Amino acid sequence: MSPNVVIVISDDQGYGDLGCTGNPIIKTPNIDLLASESSGLSDYHVAPTCSPTRCALLTGHWTNRTGVWHTIMGRSMLRENEVTVGQMFSDAGYETGMFGKWHLGDNFPYRPEDRGFTEVYRHGGGGIGQTPDVWDNAYFDGSYFHNGRIAAAKGFCTDVFFDKANAFISDCARQEKPFFAYISTNAPHKPLHCPPKYMDMYPEQSDGIAAFYGMITNIDDNVGQTRRLLEDLGIADDTIFIFTTDNGTASGAKIFNAGMRGGKGSPYEGGHRVPFFVHWPAGGFTKQHDIDELTHAVDVVPTLLELTGVEKPDDVVFDGVSIASLLDPKQDVDWPKRFVITDSQRVRDPIKWRSSSVMSQKYRLVNRKELYDVSSDPGQRKNIAADHPEVVREMREFYEQWWAELKPTFSQTTEIYLGHPDHPVVSLTAHDWIQKAYPPWHQGAIREADRGTGKDEKLRHLGHWAVKVVRDGNYQISLRRWPVESGMAINASLPPGPNVPGATAAFRTTPGNTINATAAVLRIDDRDLDRQGVSDDDREIRFETKLAKGSHRLSPVFEINQGEIGAFYVVVTFLE
Repeated sequence: MSPNVVIVISDDQGYGDLGCTGNPIIKTPNIDLLASESSGLSDYHVAPTCSPTRCALLTGHWTNRTGVWHTIMGRSMLRENEVTVGQMFSDAGYETGMFGKWHLGDNFPYRPEDRGFTEVYRHGGGGIGQTPDVWDNAYFDGSYFHNGRIAAAKGFCTDVFFDKANAFISDCARQEKPFFAYISTNAPHKPLHCPPKYMDMYPEQSDGIAAFYGMITNIDDNVGQTRRLLEDLGIADDTIFIFTTDNGTASGAKIFNAGMRGGKGSPYEGGHRVPFFVHWPAGGFTKQHDIDELTHAVDVVPTLLELTGVEKPDDVVFDGVSIASLLDPKQDVDWPKRFVITDSQRVRDPIKWRSSSVMSQKYRLVNRKELYDVSSDPGQRKNIAADHPEVVREMREFYEQWWAELKPTFSQTTEIYLGHPDHPVVSLTAHDWIQKAYPPWHQGAIREADRGTGKDEKLRHLGHWAVKVVRDGNYQISLRRWPVESGMAINASLPPGPNVPGATAAFRTTPGNTINATAAVLRIDDRDLDRQGVSDDDREIRFETKLAKGSHRLSPVFEINQGEIGAFYVVVTFLE
């Protein structure tokens, strides 16, 4: 029988945010037990932020190759030519489920249901309450996208995602079908919310740490519950169970960081070295087996294919390699020398050497000029570049070749499809505006009417959506200040929404400011094509226009007293 696969990946939890990696405060007994029964990678690296890690984990490709080098601005959408592990396993006859955080695109053809996952239960954007998410969502009693439709749920978000995953696992087990379950939590990403009983477990910590650790302990409880379910269903032996995280700690470094320098977003170890445990009884992965060889997220897909026997598509060439032999405690492996790279771009277009780390087993070349011997200086305190010019030269040469190979792909902008028969109604949000300044990526910024412009850009909206019209025809383009599900008029103001338990405020607690729009303008390809006035009762302004097949820049605006503001939400419908 083909082995099942369960991957649990948490968000913003670092290497040091577990008891089994030395944290003296946090309570993670279930993951600690998993670690004691698993092959574990102690020198495993990801990207320093979330979307880039996810694309590498799911494709086996360097993040910058896939078009995902940011978390917003249209740079978090996984290029349509990429083949995900979900597609590979679905093609091999597996049931494939995705639960929680996707963050690789909210429109066709970038959604998980477009990328090989047959059962999808997720929030929008990069976190609950971010701009593409269901309006006014918070971490409790939210609404989520279930196979493309909004569904209300009760309870804390992490519990909901695991409950849905467990139901999927149970259904597959009853039908005796192999499955691939990808459980991707948004916790412990900020805002810091969790059930009070978990915060109460850390009474001596600040509210922020109590909530952050409480969110992790809640994940730990759910990991234990899912593992017990696998036992009860009689399928634990034939299930590959993986726990990992997506980047360095966002909040825990001040308490414990396993001696590493840096946290989330950093090119130093603390930004991208994370835990990775694999338990698989049928494969002999049942005892603590620590692997200190250099590994990377791009290795995960080729490894899973080798372990399960799922075939690689003929036209896919991985950037990673299978580490199945390393994971097997029965094998004594002479692992070859290798270099891997991680970087944190977080800009509209990649910048050479930006926030980068070229890694070998012994050395780290950071930002082109700092060299550290992590075998003797794991905290990266002493820059030894001047003492080892030959090492610096070799690592720079590897990076130069890597960059030269990837650079031609950077201009391949990921475009949201308009007019596709499988997705004739498209909802666009300001999260994906392509522009120099950060767009309003969460609903608190939407409520504030944050225009996502720099200090010298007050009068004109400079962002756009990159879209690809797949059918010539007539389209309706509806401009909105508030999303459809809010039911609010363009010029309405909103009272603050209720908060939820935790250490920080939910995005919806921000008052919703009116923009006092006087008119709406349809702007495509930097040309103003039409204009309509806005009345007090208008919830949307609709335009009809012909669109030609091909690439376009869509940037409709509302005229306001200070100039103009981009329409935060736009719905595009193919008419004929």
